[in-house]
Amino acid sequence: MAFLSFFLMIALSACNEAQLPTKTAIRKTMTKQHQSANPYYSRTDTTRLNLSDAVWKQVLSPAVYDVARHGSTEQAFTGKYWDYEGKGTYFCAACGNMLFRSDAKFASTCGWPSFFETVRPNSVLYRKDLSFGMERTEVVCGRCKAHLGHVFDDGPLPTGKRFCMNSIVLEFEPDKS
Repeated sequence: MAFLSFFLMIALSACNEAQLPTKTAIRKTMTKQHQSANPYYSRTDTTRLNLSDAVWKQVLSPAVYDVARHGSTEQAFTGKYWDYEGKGTYFCAACGNMLFRSDAKFASTCGWPSFFETVRPNSVLYRKDLSFGMERTEVVCGRCKAHLGHVFDDGPLPTGKRFCMNSIVLEFEPDKS
């Protein structure tokens, strides 16, 4: 075991920073891998999807599946986009539906990416959520009904809304310069 630790330390020290992938490169690689593995993923098709839970389990990663199909929530301040400031568009990680623009994102300090409006009215749907002994409004993808998060009435102007989303069910595409 000590030899393995020593070998890893030597191997890692041999790498210089220029050889290590950036967060942006990792995100792009993850997005491309995800898109190619999911035949239902499309950034242009807005046709509603009605797939069985078994199909979703086959095409989504376990982490995305858990949040998107079973309404789990990632831990606050851990998601890849909670404090991300890149300019571009956020899409549903399950189906590719366009959801939010970065110019509608704001720092809410809640630990999850927050937006004050969606890209278009039908990009998301709303459901009453009575879990945990409270009444909230769940936000789901308008194309595949993946659980995205919740919306609250304590956001900034012009809408006063705070769409509090899980990073794991979002994919980001930067604007082309």
